[in-house]
Amino acid sequence: MKTRLTLTLASAAVLAASLSACGSSGSSGSSASGAGAMTSSSAMASSSMSSGSMSSDAMNSGGAANASKPFGPACSSVPKDGKGSFSGMAQDPVATAASNNPALSTLVTAVKKAGLVDTLNSASALTVFAPANSAFAKLPKAQLNAVLADKAKLSTLLTGHVVKGRLSPKQLAGDHTSLAGTTIKVSGSGEKFTVDGSSNVVCGNVQTSNATVYIVDTVLMGK
Repeated sequence: MKTRLTLTLASAAVLAASLSACGSSGSSGSSASGAGAMTSSSAMASSSMSSGSMSSDAMNSGGAANASKPFGPACSSVPKDGKGSFSGMAQDPVATAASNNPALSTLVTAVKKAGLVDTLNSASALTVFAPANSAFAKLPKAQLNAVLADKAKLSTLLTGHVVKGRLSPKQLAGDHTSLAGTTIKVSGSGEKFTVDGSSNVVCGNVQTSNATVYIVDTVLMGK
């Protein structure tokens, strides 16, 4: 029994050491004894798994684009749990995620009227300056209704809030060309940003599965 157990432990140690050393130029651990080899290989495997997990998480989250948490005064109104929460929104593409956030219901209605749901959801990486309901409320009602009734104008207005690629807060300041061909000018740093001179980021760096969202308090009319 003791001999069989010793052979089994030794075999397991050799196998673990071989897997941990895969791709390495050396063959360390080949002369180690059973207990020592198991301890060494376990540490190596743990380190390798930890490193691999971090790399995978960074890739899935967009890397540097998602290095910090959401920020801004309006973030406090985001649901704490469920699909409309920050963690819930991160699981869905941007149009779907926005539909679960009550603060973006007017935007979602506009996106549906413009026929942009599939376009936004299928994109691989975007930055969206998403007007909150309060932003649309600033527009004269007649103007808002006119835009909502004109699919072409509505599409141009909405794509004027979207930029290709995921911008992190550190990359946000500067001029960015929207999908509509307009220029979005962002100034500021840290957790305070102004967009096109009059719109403020009220909840920034919100992650969805394919976009980074900056909720703004004024509709961008495009320039």
